[in-house]
Amino acid sequence: MASLVESEASLRDQAQIWKYLFGFADSMALKCAVELRIPDILHSHPEPITLAQIAAAIPDAPSPDLSYLFRIMRLLVRRKIFTFQQAPDGSEEGCLYGPTSLSRWLLREPPTPPSDPRRGHHLTLAPMVLQENHPWFLDSWHLLSRTVREGGDCPFEKAYGEMFAFAGKNPEFNRLLNEGMACTARITITTILSHYGDGLFRGGDDDGSLVRSIVDVGGGTGSVVSEIVKAYPHIRGINFDRPHVVKTAPEYPGVTHVGGDMFQEVPPADAVFTKASTLPA
Repeated sequence: MASLVESEASLRDQAQIWKYLFGFADSMALKCAVELRIPDILHSHPEPITLAQIAAAIPDAPSPDLSYLFRIMRLLVRRKIFTFQQAPDGSEEGCLYGPTSLSRWLLREPPTPPSDPRRGHHLTLAPMVLQENHPWFLDSWHLLSRTVREGGDCPFEKAYGEMFAFAGKNPEFNRLLNEGMACTARITITTILSHYGDGLFRGGDDDGSLVRSIVDVGGGTGSVVSEIVKAYPHIRGINFDRPHVVKTAPEYPGVTHVGGDMFQEVPPADAVFTKASTLPA
C-alpha cells in the first residue's frame, strides 16, 4: 500500500512539472488566436459557429489547416477562452464554438455595440498578448541563467541593448511596445476616472477646477492623458516621452506631444501623472 501511495505522489509531482514545462503553450495559443482574429470572428456572430466557418473568416488565409485550428481551439476551450457545443451527431464538423467574457479581452476591433459608447476605443489586452509573446520579448527570458551568473545588464539588455535605444532604431519594436503599454494604460485610466476622476480633477477655484493642466511623464503615444482631457475638457494635456515615441503618436484634441528626457527636464503643469510599465525581463 505504501508503495502505491508513493507511486501516486510521484505521478502527481510529475504532472505538476509537465504543467509548468508546457506552460508556454497557453501563451502561444493566445497569441495565435489574436493573430488570426478568432475572438473578433466569434464575437461578430450572434450564435456559435463551426470550425469551418471560423477558418473561412480568418483574414489572409486562402487554405487554412482545420486540423491545426482544431487543436488550438480545443486548448482554448479547455482554458475557458471559448465555448464548445458538441454536435448532435457526434461529428467534429458539426461542433460549435462561441465567445466568452474572457475572449472579449482579446478583441482587436471594438465590439458591436461598443463596450463603452462614450469612448473612442475599447478595453483590450490583445496588444499586450502580441507584445509579450513576440520573439524580441521572449528572447530575454532565455538569458535569465546567464544574468544570474554574470550580473550586470538585465536580460533584455544582454539580448538587444538598452530597450528605448533599441526602440528608437526599430519602428516595429517601437510600435509593439507602444501599443502594449497603451492598452494596459487605458484600463488603468478608465478605472481611475470612474472612481476618482472628480476628486482628482474638480473642485478648487471659481470654475470648479483645481487642475488646469497635466503632464503625463512617460505617456507613450498619449492615450492616457487624452482620456483625462476627454473627460475633463478644461484641462490642457501634455504627453511627454522620448522623441521617437511621440513622433508616432496620433493627434488628440487638447493634447500636446512633447519629446524629451524626464531625467533632464519635465514640461511644467499643475499636475504630473506617471504610470509604471510592464516590461520584459
